[in-house]
Amino acid sequence: MNAMDFPWLTAIIALPLVAALAIPIIPDKEGKTVRWYGLGVAIADFALMIYAFWSSYDFQSSTYQFVEKYSWVPQIGLNWSVAVDGLSMPLILLTGLINTLAIFAAWKVTNKPRLFYGLMLVMYSAQLGVFLAQDLLLFFLMWEIELVPVYLLISIWGGAKRRYAATKFILYTAAASIFILVAGFAMAFSGDTFTFDIASLGMKQYPKAFELLVYAGFLIAFGVKLPIFPLHTWLPDAHGEASAPGSMILAGVLLKMGGYALIRFNIEMLPNAHVYFAPVLAILGVVNIVYGACCAFAQTNLKRRLAYSSIAHMGFVLIGLASYTEVGISGAVLQMVSHGLIAASLFFLSGVTYERTHTLMMDKMGGIGKVMPRTFALYTAGAMASLALPGMSGFVGELMVFLGIATSDVYSSSFKIVVVLLSAVGVILTPIYLLSMLRQVFYGKQSEELHLDAVVPDVKPRELFITASLLLPIIGIGLYPKLATQTYDVKTVEIATHARQVLPVVARQQPASLYSQIFTAPTLANAQVESLVNISK
Repeated sequence: MNAMDFPWLTAIIALPLVAALAIPIIPDKEGKTVRWYGLGVAIADFALMIYAFWSSYDFQSSTYQFVEKYSWVPQIGLNWSVAVDGLSMPLILLTGLINTLAIFAAWKVTNKPRLFYGLMLVMYSAQLGVFLAQDLLLFFLMWEIELVPVYLLISIWGGAKRRYAATKFILYTAAASIFILVAGFAMAFSGDTFTFDIASLGMKQYPKAFELLVYAGFLIAFGVKLPIFPLHTWLPDAHGEASAPGSMILAGVLLKMGGYALIRFNIEMLPNAHVYFAPVLAILGVVNIVYGACCAFAQTNLKRRLAYSSIAHMGFVLIGLASYTEVGISGAVLQMVSHGLIAASLFFLSGVTYERTHTLMMDKMGGIGKVMPRTFALYTAGAMASLALPGMSGFVGELMVFLGIATSDVYSSSFKIVVVLLSAVGVILTPIYLLSMLRQVFYGKQSEELHLDAVVPDVKPRELFITASLLLPIIGIGLYPKLATQTYDVKTVEIATHARQVLPVVARQQPASLYSQIFTAPTLANAQVESLVNISK
């Protein structure tokens, strides 16, 4: 059998799910066998996707690859349709890495270990399904399946207020999912043909008002997951109460599902509506950056401060998607990958610190850098990456977003200046609250209330390995960004080109629109306008 003919993607999605179903029959009393089993499955699945992509994926193609399509429930038009392209492939690898490390990070879980590792594997499978689904109804099913394990992982293995945090999470995300279903069915029934195929939906022609409403619906649904202000309030509570492995997956993968869906659905499928919403995304991105940074200052809980930092960093994704430039959209994707690695490392180290200190309140810590020097060094490296220190991946992603919006010829100079300056304020605030966090936790006099483990106060080899596995790609991408960008550059060029093609047409049809003073497309030279129109034809 030819390597390309093997159903790689189906195998990648099915392996964790099938393995999870087998957990109840594994003979194990103390959970030791189950944890080795869960880790082995995760490693095998990660190795499977690496082998498939390394051996057969064409990095110079922007088309879908490894396409698999089977009729599943023909009565409702549901197909098992999966494929991978430059947009989904790096996020698939990110999902594999972080889920594998999260399962390794959960090595000390003794409360209901069968259920815990079973939920982790089911969630792993559903996340892969979200990134690979090419049928809108299949995408929705995978999106919904992923919610249940997250809810249970928070509500059973979380902190003191875990039930409140888990309930808030499920209410927000389940309510947002309704918008996916309604908008998806509206697109499926629109026109002469009924289909859930994402590529076919993207080729349909929709009335302007209809497309704007569908775009708004998707924006709300995916904005909750990203999250976008003011739909973000579930995130600090969920992070504050989730266990370290849960927080790693929340920050490392779940938020990226929102960013991925915005590109796949809102920009690729609804480019005419994106013309009107792009300035809104840029403004919301600025709000996320400044608001998230300011709120982070007010947090005394270590994980809640990092949660608000995640909200701020996701603002750069929105600005990049609004830029209409190749470098801006490429920067948005790189920011998602980079933040996934950085946030996972910081939340894992927060869990390591909590195991030793038994508190997440920074005002009750202090001076632990003297007795936990390796933890201090690793935490400092993660914080430097998060504040976009040159030489680390966070710097490259944010710089590309700034270049993308600054060089965009779609917006007026005054609009770009405001966006860049306000975003820069957030960039300045980030090192202040992160360095303040390091000072409160690791410097100064040790709190009298703090009782560190006298036997093993610092990181163990397992914890060092997990952190190093995240920090190495952070530094590698920072020093040589092409390690990541070569996987999706061809695709982001196509996305930016496709999105720009509708600009002259919309601008000429709506010269008195609300954004006529923001977009400079109506003032482009006639030759440029005609050239872009001819490309769109």
